[in-house]
Amino acid sequence: MSLERQVRAKLASKRNPELEKQAQEWIEGVLGARFPPGEAFEDVLKDGTVLCQVMNKLKPGSINKINTSGGQFKMMENITNFQAAMKAYGVADIDVFQTVDLWEKKDIAQVVSTLFALGRETYRHPEWQGPYLGPKPSEENKREFSDEVLAAGQTVIGLQAGSNKGATQAGQNMGAGRKILLGK
Repeated sequence: MSLERQVRAKLASKRNPELEKQAQEWIEGVLGARFPPGEAFEDVLKDGTVLCQVMNKLKPGSINKINTSGGQFKMMENITNFQAAMKAYGVADIDVFQTVDLWEKKDIAQVVSTLFALGRETYRHPEWQGPYLGPKPSEENKREFSDEVLAAGQTVIGLQAGSNKGATQAGQNMGAGRKILLGK
């Protein structure tokens, strides 16, 4: 088996049909339209038009022009525009798939992971009223303590440090070691 086939097989094994189904249902909910019956998930997304439509629903006007014809480079431009719009929306650069992951179907699991990152980001946009995808991100819960409270905390010994209650050295046998040290 060639190295390329081994790599493709490994990437295909990372795919999770349940997560793909959740991502598809989320996209359908956002757009209010179903995927064409019988078409594979990655084939529907491949040219980037559906992804651009999703982004424009989440943040209207975020992608000005969606290419519907014009060949491979125009379609790949859709994917690039979607990625830029996601980053502007707040999705971390590290969470965004590479264009070839989708266009050449090299890593669909990464595409799904990116969709979940986008779905999580929607929680941070109060103007978006759902549907949502994935768990709600945690929010900072910053606390302020007075100097008095902080000083009082310095006097407490946490139980994580352990306890020496009941510990003694009584009964320890230093027999052989003692003879060596004392020369006896």
